[in-house]
Amino acid sequence: MHNARRPRKKKGLSRMMDSRLSALARAAFSSENLLRGKGDPVTIVVDAMGSDRAPKPEVEGAIQAVRLGLAKVILVGPEAQLRDELALHPSAAKLPIEIVNATQVISMDEKAATAVRSKRDSTMRVGLRLVREGRAVGFVSAGNTGAMMATAKMVLGTLPGVDRPAIAAVFPTQAGTVSVMVDVGANVDAKPHNLEQFAVMGEIYSRQIFGTKKPRVGLLSVGEEESKGNELTREAFPLLKALPFNFIGNVEGRDLYSGKADVIVCDGFVGNVALKVSEGLVSTVRAILKESLQETITRQVGFLLSREAFTDFKRRLDYTEYGGAPLLGLKGVAIVSHGSSNANAIKNAIRVAAECATRGINETIEQDLTRFASHQKANGNTAFDSSAAEDAAGA
Repeated sequence: MHNARRPRKKKGLSRMMDSRLSALARAAFSSENLLRGKGDPVTIVVDAMGSDRAPKPEVEGAIQAVRLGLAKVILVGPEAQLRDELALHPSAAKLPIEIVNATQVISMDEKAATAVRSKRDSTMRVGLRLVREGRAVGFVSAGNTGAMMATAKMVLGTLPGVDRPAIAAVFPTQAGTVSVMVDVGANVDAKPHNLEQFAVMGEIYSRQIFGTKKPRVGLLSVGEEESKGNELTREAFPLLKALPFNFIGNVEGRDLYSGKADVIVCDGFVGNVALKVSEGLVSTVRAILKESLQETITRQVGFLLSREAFTDFKRRLDYTEYGGAPLLGLKGVAIVSHGSSNANAIKNAIRVAAECATRGINETIEQDLTRFASHQKANGNTAFDSSAAEDAAGA
């Protein structure tokens, strides 16, 4: 009688390695399961015309998110076009996906200030109004970042104590944790007190979303010494040092992935350059690795034996797993996604928006800014006083 061959059990070390690699991959961002089973899903608005290949990724991403129970979705864009795109997915007919018509789209090459003023029925403006009116708790767009920043600030307004909203991006680290960089593009010119506010918002984001108990906050500079850096970083250093949290001083560019800091603070010009360099480096490493693995049969066999590890590696560095970056400091949740976002990126951006809303990121930022402002005033420093919160009543 032929005996069925039993699958060989993995040795203890192999199981430990697989477990560790999986944990590292998951550490890049909180799991989708965190939002399941917590009552009715919240509603998120998606700018259906934001990405380079809109509306296909937005519609498919919305369907994926709704099927996973991450959120209910409102798609904003030309109604007829969105209905045609949804019709390509007959199985999604009964899902809680709503369409709200918007007749105008702000393109990537338009000047933000001009577009925001002239296009009052743009997908961004209509979508953000839905958040302001309470029909949704968050907004996602893969469109023009400058227009998103300007429109969100005008329609939603900023939290008390916040001069300028900032974009917080997430990077995986060697330690298996994540590093949050603030700002990565919303403010190319910043003042020392702006960096102070970015530090507070980034510290809160790290605590609330990633569960970091006492985030280590570093100021991005060209050297670790307090005297190193340009005028902006030298003036910002004592402001961050005076804040009542775990400020570890200056950090360097290499610390972005080292895990030395949980939050890295910089102006939007430097942050955006760091972000784009990182994206380019990841793309290059992938291309070189793929080419190298295909050179010989031995390497191809080695790749097949290590496929799970390579899959985890790819996932940790895949921006679509992060979905999007929150625009911190607004009176509402707004998520900025990459222009080349695919359906997976949009799905995860919806998840990020839902997490930010359900965990009360904005409420915590407002409370802590008030608390830190009181701390500063008690020490004779009023840097946190702000007159920049905007009245959006006429938006």
